[in-house]
Amino acid sequence: MTWFRDFGWVELGGVGLFVLFYALYVAKLWRISRVLHTPFYTVLIKLFTRTAFFALVIIAIMGPSYGGSKREIKSVGKDIMICVDLSKSMDAFDVQPTRLEKIKFEMKKIVAAFNSDRVGVIIFSSEAFMQCPLTYDQNALNLFIETMNTSLVPSSGTDFGPPIKMALKKLTEQKEGPRSEQKSKVIVLISDGEDFGEETDEMARDVEDNNIKLFTLGVGTARGSQIQSGRGYKTDQRGNTIVSKLNAGSLKALASKTDGQYFEINESRNDVNRLINTISKIEGELRDTRMVDVSANQYFYFLLAALVLLVLDILLSIRTVTI
Repeated sequence: MTWFRDFGWVELGGVGLFVLFYALYVAKLWRISRVLHTPFYTVLIKLFTRTAFFALVIIAIMGPSYGGSKREIKSVGKDIMICVDLSKSMDAFDVQPTRLEKIKFEMKKIVAAFNSDRVGVIIFSSEAFMQCPLTYDQNALNLFIETMNTSLVPSSGTDFGPPIKMALKKLTEQKEGPRSEQKSKVIVLISDGEDFGEETDEMARDVEDNNIKLFTLGVGTARGSQIQSGRGYKTDQRGNTIVSKLNAGSLKALASKTDGQYFEINESRNDVNRLINTISKIEGELRDTRMVDVSANQYFYFLLAALVLLVLDILLSIRTVTI
């Protein structure tokens, strides 16, 4: 037999109080019986009944478990690779406080929502870099997310091709298996939509061929905003202030080519919860199966026996001192 909880201070205190008060009760009856010169041995019947009742309650509190059995435990999960655009346009502040800071906050919500799945992070602009490989470690993920900034990648435009290619490679190399197993693998691409690459369409076809879902998350507004650069704003070669606008069209097209969905964050709309719900509906992949020993908490049998003794104690009247 195993126990849900150990015999601790709570149980020990209860036993001590029971012994103390019942000892006082028996001592009182003993003094009365001596004064009246009558036997009081019948008190032992009540003593036995109440001691058994109290012992059964203590056992029930400790949670006895017995009767071993085998149960199959299945480990099911998804692999989610998040690609984050860190080009300079992500420093625009049409979404407060900036596009990137808003994304960092929302990414932590995504990580928390999929704590039983493996999540990885890729950062990119014109090139892609692995920020955090697929992992279950939420603390590590949040640390990498917090350190993201636009100075981590080259500032030469945005290309969706390299991050998709890297994400596809990391997801498909994890486990060789049948095509159906790839359904549990997801790519989330986060950007303001300004794609200047030439391999995006090819990478989109590869994603679709591997039966992997690709979701896009656009951040920004149609009116756009200036980009903070030092104490001023970023300008082009002619000295004109650059205004970065959300290009939702390219992100919608990319999601459509891979049978995915487009989501958006702007000043009045936040689709992150919808994105989380959509990914949650994707069936996870069976990672491993094992048999474990299980036993059920049988406290209710002892509690039922204690209740029967309590009812008997109430209904059964015994003279403890006979006159």
